[in-house]
Amino acid sequence: QVQLVESGGGLVQAGGSLRLSCAASGRTFNTYGMGWFRQAPGKEREFVAAITWNGGSTYYADSVRGRFTISRDNAKITVHLQMNSLKPEDTAVYYCASDPNRPLRLREDDYNFWGQGTQVTVSS
Repeated sequence: QVQLVESGGGLVQAGGSLRLSCAASGRTFNTYGMGWFRQAPGKEREFVAAITWNGGSTYYADSVRGRFTISRDNAKITVHLQMNSLKPEDTAVYYCASDPNRPLRLREDDYNFWGQGTQVTVSS
């Protein structure tokens, strides 16, 4: 069992930055890939970024590549999402999730544990 708690969301102006954190508990965290997803009002949840269990590989949605950076600290069992150059279209609830599969998958159906989400609002 893995429990995930996101933090770091908030209100920011366009062009600004936020750093999301996902604190995990559970013995198996260090063996899981981790991902960030987001859901905007009236839209389906979508993939944002993912990182393999050892941090060796990262993956990004085209819409955030070059602006967002995913990282993990297995010693502190946390995952971060650094978001720079934020745009109003980045406004959404952001969720972290764990992926027990090898290799890492990018579809939300493959993720087994989810946090409660944190709201990110980008004003224009």
